[in-house]
Amino acid sequence: MVILLKQHAPQAEQERLLAWLRELGAEVRVTGTPERPFFCLTGDISRIDPSLAARFPAVEDVLRLTEPYPLCSRRLHPEPTVVSVGGARFGGGNFGLIAGPCAVESEEQIFTAARQAKAAGVCLLRGGAFKPRTSPYDFSGLGAEGLRLLIAAGHETGLPVVSELMSAAQLDAFADVDVIQIGARNMQNYDLLRTLGRSEKPVLLKRGVGATLQELLLSAEYLLAAGNPRVMLCERGIRTFDTFTRGTLDLAAVPALHEMTHLPVLVDPSHAAGRAALVTPLALAAAACGADGVMAEMHPDPLHARCDGAQALLPEELAALSQRLHAVREACR
Repeated sequence: MVILLKQHAPQAEQERLLAWLRELGAEVRVTGTPERPFFCLTGDISRIDPSLAARFPAVEDVLRLTEPYPLCSRRLHPEPTVVSVGGARFGGGNFGLIAGPCAVESEEQIFTAARQAKAAGVCLLRGGAFKPRTSPYDFSGLGAEGLRLLIAAGHETGLPVVSELMSAAQLDAFADVDVIQIGARNMQNYDLLRTLGRSEKPVLLKRGVGATLQELLLSAEYLLAAGNPRVMLCERGIRTFDTFTRGTLDLAAVPALHEMTHLPVLVDPSHAAGRAALVTPLALAAAACGADGVMAEMHPDPLHARCDGAQALLPEELAALSQRLHAVREACR
């Protein structure tokens, strides 16, 4: 249930309504804007009569929602959310290209990649320091040292950085990371989502390989419900019966999510394709269908990459992709 308040409703009337709702057992999340707030009710709301709630002077309307993700819902938040990171903006007609290596491997590698990404027109530098790998024998990142190198490379080039967090225990090490990525494997790690929800740091939430769009939005709801509105969603391929590609990129998810939610929607074609030759066409298709950003892997020397070299673009391929993305977006305006 959601209670929409009248514009500029007196604070005393809002407090009186809030006290009544909590007295009846509801958990109330206050959201919206200071001029036009609304109350999202969860928990046991069986004792709350909508007709009685509507009699409070501060109330404009009482809605019973069919969606289980009220804070993510486009119905209650018709205007798109714009997430700003440094000079980059995602959502509401803004588009950004995020790129960098799958993993930080050395100082020389990440500094070279950062300079090449900057030259290509990238607005955020990506790089993994803590890598969740399917096999325990694969390279799993440099850890805190990898984060230090990534942040230093970002500072040198003026690029904000994004890296994947695997555990709340690592959070202190991410203090200077500009965007925290929650990978597909952790999309439903609800304790981790609650912890990040209490942070003001932007979160890039990737869709799990077997997750529905509703499950993705419910995971995002954990972040918003805990107080963090700076959430971006990322489609990165789902698991199907085909083995030609690493995953199947669900491009229908982009316009579908834009219909369902106000949050920015990005696409990661690298992890869906698993092959560098497919990354550019998939990225261009993502831009054409309305994605708010693309996240691609690039490596200065993919043949010697310690992680996912087969899907990493060369620096010159990234530069060409950046130009073509701009052209596609212009053509689709």
